[in-house]
Amino acid sequence: MAPSTVGNAKAILEMSDLDSVRRRPAPRMGDVAPDFEARSTRGPIRLSGFRGHWLVFFSHPADFTPVCTTEFVGFAKAYDRFAALDCALLGLSVDSLYSHLAWTRAIRDVFDIEVPFPVVEDPSMVVGRTYGMIDEGATDTAGVRATYFIDPEGIIRAITYYPLTVGRSVEEILRMVAALQVTHSGTRLAPADWKQKQPLLLPVDETAQREANWFCRSEA
Repeated sequence: MAPSTVGNAKAILEMSDLDSVRRRPAPRMGDVAPDFEARSTRGPIRLSGFRGHWLVFFSHPADFTPVCTTEFVGFAKAYDRFAALDCALLGLSVDSLYSHLAWTRAIRDVFDIEVPFPVVEDPSMVVGRTYGMIDEGATDTAGVRATYFIDPEGIIRAITYYPLTVGRSVEEILRMVAALQVTHSGTRLAPADWKQKQPLLLPVDETAQREANWFCRSEA
């Protein structure tokens, strides 16, 4: 599930003018995820190199911070579970590549766990601003924890935002990926608190109005 690599070690998008980036609306669900090339802790990457796999692309406010550290430990521990869903992980912040490398080494030394997924540097904040991970007037990434769920065709299927003070639920992100996969065709729906292998819902069928539960029917 390794992404393809590129030789350009500088984060770029199709536009490099920051004013153009600021004027461009942030991508929404159903949009193609903006492509970019960047340096990462696992070597140079290109976002489109993940095509053919699901991808969870997430920003974190800063390296060497308490909540972000717990998130990365959680993601690292769940890495094999994401891989079982054919889903890659990709982190991003404005910190430098050298800071990312030092932080992931510190996580390994303190928590005895390797961070197996790439962490992208974005010192110019071009990627973060293009994705709406960073507010237009912000000078750093400390505003939000943004997560983009991208399908194998490169389409954004879900977006979540958490505040600086609250860490994301890795279990919920795993649940979201699994739910997006099983409902991708549109013929099934995931109910509240749905978990893998549980029954799904059927779309509304107005021809079945003779049944009392016509508006909320389970497949089982």
